[in-house]
Amino acid sequence: MRLKLRPPNCNKFVEALGLKRLAKRLPALQGRAVGVRFSPDLRASNRKLYSERPHGQPVYAASFIRKRKIVLDQELQRHRGNLSRILVHELFHFVWVRVGNPARRSYLELLKKERRERARGELGWSAELRKGRLAKPARAPVRARQWRDYACESFCDTAAWLYSGLGRHPEFKLAARHRKRRAEWFRATFSSRSIPI
Repeated sequence: MRLKLRPPNCNKFVEALGLKRLAKRLPALQGRAVGVRFSPDLRASNRKLYSERPHGQPVYAASFIRKRKIVLDQELQRHRGNLSRILVHELFHFVWVRVGNPARRSYLELLKKERRERARGELGWSAELRKGRLAKPARAPVRARQWRDYACESFCDTAAWLYSGLGRHPEFKLAARHRKRRAEWFRATFSSRSIPI
């Protein structure tokens, strides 16, 4: 199945996937169309995506920013909640590269504050994995690339938590006070404009 998500009228696309809760929650997006395709048994290895191949790490999805394309595992079509969460996560990879340096730096400062406060958990597996790779203890220096990777995945997982409409999920492990701060950051950052993808 191949579809095109065409901002700013993304609600029709989301509703066509049967994701009515997401259609109500997803903020206005602005930018060029993004192709969305479903493929069976997705796996990733060496920064490449495979379908129905025996090697690689199983993944739910992948985004190709320059090609303006998202590939989702076909299995997600049977699980609407996970489909909403993963689709929002992938869409926000496009947002991350277009939101601008001031917003990215601001979000990074939010994460650094959480680190100083020793916040445990995250809002998705991809961010939690990268958070675990950061240097310990919390005051130790971290390489810039590790921070960038973690910040991007945390941003996308936070958007997925905030907009997907899922109240609970086993991957939502970040404490409520940190979730609240992140939600406030998203509202403050995007309240006066459409979200760029």
